[in-house]
Amino acid sequence: MKTMNGLKAALGVAIAAASLSAWPQDGASAGASAGAAVSASGGMTAKGARQADRALRHKVYASLAKHKEIDAGNISITAKGGAVTINGTVPDASQIDTVAEVAKGVVGVTSVTNKLTLQRPLGQ
Repeated sequence: MKTMNGLKAALGVAIAAASLSAWPQDGASAGASAGAAVSASGGMTAKGARQADRALRHKVYASLAKHKEIDAGNISITAKGGAVTINGTVPDASQIDTVAEVAKGVVGVTSVTNKLTLQRPLGQ
């Protein structure tokens, strides 16, 4: 009986030791992958990246609002990691290049993709 209790205790200790040694491996790999994800994104989490993109988008909108000659009512802006894409329509062809130049001048913008088109009059 004492031998059986000793075997059970030894088996319990062995299982506990095996599970404890497995714990740091899982935690270490999860921590390493999370660290790799953060370092791959330039030290920014996904939430932080979305906030930075949103802030950049607002900066571009604010910069366009300062230019009274630009009709930005039909313009949408997306930003991702400093790359800005401008979509929509403008009433005057000269505004297409002006909008792109204004966006390029905003701090934090690394590239601009201009997909603006000329607004067509109704019925055409």
